[in-house]
Amino acid sequence: MSKNSNMKFLYAGIAIALLLSILAPFLASSDPDGLESAAGGVIEESKMSELEETEPAVSSPMPDYAIEGMGKSGEVMAIAIGTVAVLAISFGFGKIFNKKA
Repeated sequence: MSKNSNMKFLYAGIAIALLLSILAPFLASSDPDGLESAAGGVIEESKMSELEETEPAVSSPMPDYAIEGMGKSGEVMAIAIGTVAVLAISFGFGKIFNKKA
């Protein structure tokens, strides 16, 4: 692959990732995910609610994939910010650990 086609592939991947981050809040199910439903079958309801009320060891900057008080647009922004952050971190690591001179 040439460098030009690699860049086109990269930009297409970034565009697809951002499109998915925009659509995700509207397509996601409000039902509990597999881990929550499996835990619900193993752990008693009282113990489960007790676990949900405990404070996390490290607080999340955007809990539940949302920005508080913004509704669906806050969810879109939180996921888009997270997507861009992961892409930027990955790009940075790629530059740092690039073995070519």
